[in-house]
Amino acid sequence: MDVPGLEFEARPPSQYAFDFPDSECEGWSTDRLTLRFASVRGAKHRYYRQPRQDAARAAVHEATGSIVFAVADGVSSAAESHQGAVEACRAAIERILHLLDQGQGRLDGSDVAAHAAQRLRELARWRLGVPAPQLAEVTRLYATTLVAGAVRATGDALEAELFRIGDSGAWLLDRAGGSYHPLFGGKAAPGAPLVSNEVSPLPLVPEHLETAVRRLAEPWTLIIGTDGFGDPLGEGDGRVGELFARQLASPPPPLWLGHVLDFSRETFDDDRTLLAIWPRAEGPR
Repeated sequence: MDVPGLEFEARPPSQYAFDFPDSECEGWSTDRLTLRFASVRGAKHRYYRQPRQDAARAAVHEATGSIVFAVADGVSSAAESHQGAVEACRAAIERILHLLDQGQGRLDGSDVAAHAAQRLRELARWRLGVPAPQLAEVTRLYATTLVAGAVRATGDALEAELFRIGDSGAWLLDRAGGSYHPLFGGKAAPGAPLVSNEVSPLPLVPEHLETAVRRLAEPWTLIIGTDGFGDPLGEGDGRVGELFARQLASPPPPLWLGHVLDFSRETFDDDRTLLAIWPRAEGPR
């Protein structure tokens, strides 16, 4: 896309990163919702033999038909951030499913985030062989961003509830107009000449969590993405925005989404993860 990055054959990650494949994709539908996600290793990690540090997971809550999701981006300075990203997603999904089983009204994002942070502390305790690792030790090993939530029915409407820790993003894509509406603030502060890359990731749980609640209806699609997608997307009015507005006009085959997400563009070499949820116009099949 535009000026491509260098072309080369991907190199394998280190021998003990075999459980973290170069690419993953997923796709399925419930009676009312369709889900797709893909996660691909960036050019930098392919070249320097590092594993993909992004992760995504999704599940259906059987009793309600809700879709529960989590997307994480392991912080590059953390030694085992690829493991932290996967475990944060798993812990968030497990906790949200539990809360839905309890019939909770609004999702308690702080509860979910605390559960994910506790999972990272447990990992660090096992890895370091100490009963109570310090926050700095957990961060040094497993720091990761996290966006998690659920799309569920409230009466006849569909509603998305989500929270984030760190700088991964979420948008509503207006498929009719091709515009992207961010659900969280961007990296650049209003009026600031520079973009900040500073991240406050898990295992730190902020006192005031960023949350969003939005109705999901035609022609809108909910999109969750790590900054490997969000940075080249920008405001959504460039080539990347045009490409994905076109490709997400309807749910693509999961493998095709992974292929499109793996575009080559000069200077954008980070891992990329994109999760999208569409409302289904037709009834159950």
